[in-house]
Amino acid sequence: MVRSLGRGLAWGAFALVGLAATLVLVVPLVIGAERYTILGGSMEPAIPLGSLVVVQPRELNDIRVGDVITYQLESGEATVATHRVVGEGLVGDGERVLVTQGDANDSADIEPVRGPQVRGVLLYSIPLLGWMNVLISGELRMWVVPVVSGALLLYAAWMFVSAWRDRRRRMDEVTAEEQVEHQPERVPQTQD
Repeated sequence: MVRSLGRGLAWGAFALVGLAATLVLVVPLVIGAERYTILGGSMEPAIPLGSLVVVQPRELNDIRVGDVITYQLESGEATVATHRVVGEGLVGDGERVLVTQGDANDSADIEPVRGPQVRGVLLYSIPLLGWMNVLISGELRMWVVPVVSGALLLYAAWMFVSAWRDRRRRMDEVTAEEQVEHQPERVPQTQD
């Protein structure tokens, strides 16, 4: 019973890892979305620190007040923020801009967001899973991928050896039972 409970837990963990990998890697790739990790608390409690956010590119004209967007702090730069759109406006030349604010912040962001800065609109966020994103896409990647791959190979080898050992043990038990069944019965001899 303990063994089947352990196997059930192992399969459950495997399914959970598979689901996480699907949400982190496969879904964004298939739908053309990007993934980011929330490294600040400005969107708490809606999006806690360490959350994974998946954003899909959208035209500036399709973004509405209330949408959560990820945008470059400086156009063309890698640093991004994820905040809620709280307003919109026009700048001097008639260009539409968005006013953003973190849910945990008391006031709107100082600089408006222009179209080229927008990376996408939030599709979903998963608390804590952003740390996994950091591991598989950051500088630690060169260490994490081989370690996880090695651990999975060791686990697979252990499962193979365990199955082989269990099968061998069952075969030995069956062979022993067959030998007992096929031994001739000893008939007690009486002396006359």
